[in-house]
Amino acid sequence: MEIIVCKDYAEMSARAAEIIARQIQDKPDCILGLATGSTPIGTYDRLVQMAEGGEVDFSRVRTFNLDEYYPLAPTDPQSYHYFMNEHLFSRVGLPAERTHIPDGQASDPDAYGAAYDAAIRAAGGIDLQLLGIGRNGHIGFNEPAETLIAGTHLTPLTEDTIRANARFFASPSDVPTQAISMGMASIMGARNILLLISGKDKREALAALRTDGITTACPATLLKLHPSVTVLCDREAYANESCH
Repeated sequence: MEIIVCKDYAEMSARAAEIIARQIQDKPDCILGLATGSTPIGTYDRLVQMAEGGEVDFSRVRTFNLDEYYPLAPTDPQSYHYFMNEHLFSRVGLPAERTHIPDGQASDPDAYGAAYDAAIRAAGGIDLQLLGIGRNGHIGFNEPAETLIAGTHLTPLTEDTIRANARFFASPSDVPTQAISMGMASIMGARNILLLISGKDKREALAALRTDGITTACPATLLKLHPSVTVLCDREAYANESCH
């Protein structure tokens, strides 16, 4: 695991976009695993600028997203379908048939999760998986627990995650209490992983990655077992230590 400290959110976002763009340039028909939330917005904005400037071409790219709130319709403004279309897909000309986001209204989540993982395998696997991290160390919606689930699955959200996501909703009571999320094996199956960490409220989660410990109480620590993980963080998340 390589941890790269950036001076601020803007630099972190620009460097993340460069890494993703380089993946596309090296393999134009690559498979990207994508994340939502506030952290990757700057990265997506920079990728849009690069696409508009002819620096990167998304026309052959295929994508699989980490998760989706359950049970939200794709047209719901709070859904991750809506988020991805607003922040990336519609802005870089990625057609819907080349994108995949978990179905927040799947009638049989177990069967759906197995099918979603099978679709990733059939596509050849994820070349680069973009991740954010929760304050409690969750990745995707794999929340701290004694036991973590390997494949894509329906999962309850912790109170901490619901409180953290409440800022996107009219009130905390509007936040969904479940989500369909890639599991740890689905995430760890990516050939390369890029983890973004921004802000002082993520310091504790980042600190756990800087130790040798691995625990399901902080799911992100399992990334230490992966052979190719790059962590980009800003100084605020890294307790204001110097860049390198």
